[in-house]
Amino acid sequence: MASRKAGTRGKAAATKQAQRGSSNVFSMFEQAQIQEFKEAFSCIDQNRDGIICKSDLRETYSQLGKVSVPEEELDAMLQEGKGPINFTVFLTLFGEKLNGTDPEEAILSAFRMFDPNGKGVVNKDEFKQLLLTQADKFSLTEVEQMFALTPMDMAGDIDYKSLCYIITHGDEKEE
Repeated sequence: MASRKAGTRGKAAATKQAQRGSSNVFSMFEQAQIQEFKEAFSCIDQNRDGIICKSDLRETYSQLGKVSVPEEELDAMLQEGKGPINFTVFLTLFGEKLNGTDPEEAILSAFRMFDPNGKGVVNKDEFKQLLLTQADKFSLTEVEQMFALTPMDMAGDIDYKSLCYIITHGDEKEE
């Protein structure tokens, strides 16, 4: 009897420890964000077994119009989870990616380099040219996608202070 109780206590302690360990990832997000991640996870988990596997990823890509995804790319995605990708692991991966954003002040400092007059704006055309030609070059499509979400002033220049806020805190319109 004593050994059975000890075994039960051990299982309960392990369960509580697992809950505590996974609960930290849930505290990183608001409830609405967790619900959005849950919906995304459900869309990817094509076979509805609670685990994202290679066939789930392949099917998701297929539904998005990309039918020939290299095996190595799928394997690399799955390796990021370091084991089966259930919802908690999925959420943890996103938490790690989102927490990798530079601090708002660092992003503002970078933009200030392109704002010699300190007006809080950057010329859209000049910035577009830089994105297309420097360092990790953007494609024209990527630049257009970014500008679609970028706050502009009345003259059509980039309001980089608002953009920095969106990058680090999310778009307030989404909430």
